[in-house]
Amino acid sequence: MGIMSPPPLHFSWDMPRPEEAGISPSISSNLAKAFQSGEYAGLHALLIVRNGKLAYEAYLPGEDENWGHHIASADHSNSLNHDLRSVTKSIVALLYGIALMHNAVPPPATNLADTLPEYQHLFTDALKRRMTIGHVLSMRMGLAWTEDLEYSNPLNDERRMEHVTDRIAYVLGKPIAEKPGRRWTYSGGATIVLGYLIERGTGSSLQDFAQEHLFGPLGIIDAEWSRWPDGGAAASSGLRLTARNLARIGQMVLDKGLWNGSRIVAADWIVTLMRPRVDAEAGLQYGYQWWLGRLAASGKRWFAAYGNGGQRLIIVPGLKAVVVIFAGNYNAADQWKMPVKLMSRIVLPAML
Repeated sequence: MGIMSPPPLHFSWDMPRPEEAGISPSISSNLAKAFQSGEYAGLHALLIVRNGKLAYEAYLPGEDENWGHHIASADHSNSLNHDLRSVTKSIVALLYGIALMHNAVPPPATNLADTLPEYQHLFTDALKRRMTIGHVLSMRMGLAWTEDLEYSNPLNDERRMEHVTDRIAYVLGKPIAEKPGRRWTYSGGATIVLGYLIERGTGSSLQDFAQEHLFGPLGIIDAEWSRWPDGGAAASSGLRLTARNLARIGQMVLDKGLWNGSRIVAADWIVTLMRPRVDAEAGLQYGYQWWLGRLAASGKRWFAAYGNGGQRLIIVPGLKAVVVIFAGNYNAADQWKMPVKLMSRIVLPAML
């Protein structure tokens, strides 16, 4: 099946004075003071795009990891790729929409069993056969899946999945726990299934498809994708990008799939991704591989991609803002707190 690629584009942001982009100039000194006091330990990068302009950018030194491999010292910068971890999941959802735009993958309402004849032996349960691709996208598959344990725990399904020869069989072979669509259960296995559908439908590796239809058109030429032992790109957590390149993706999402006047993702797919499907955790909602919420002070909606360690891509349409946060607090129980404080105490107060 032939897939037409959008024309390659090249784009760069010039950084104006912060106030010209809608950011208070005091953000730099406020962040520096707070970081020096230890308030934002582990922070590696903060980047803000406001009104389509690169409004603020800061990089801080600190130890890091490359997909679990320790890096003793890292001088973080606008040219250094950083682990995105589960932010990768949200980008895979964008890729699914691009593949759907080219009729290479089935729509969300399709029963998953009908798309996977090679795994029919795993769909003998009547409830499991009711699972749709929409349930996979929204992590409401109804399968017994445990990923809320520490990664080092041998019972963590994410860890166990990484060491099997057939990850799709591992995911789909899990027993059904309840009716699909009833409950949200965080699952890297769901994203693995989406990546498989993209690769099978397009005839390309996930990395090659992403480069041709998402990264390349955005001018991203140095993306990295950590790989499983068998060579496949880790769809659930393996992507590495610079903060600026992740911001490009965020701006494209903010602009409903357009980049420099060229259509990258269908506008209705962006809307579909960000439609609340289920209550998730901590008062947040979940769409199709994206986290959803509202700002406490104004009630404005935001969409976000989250990753282990404090990685964040946050989009606030009502403020015309895209925020990228990189951090190194991997596997820490309280890793979520630092990005929340950074947004509430530094970033949002600086929005003019």
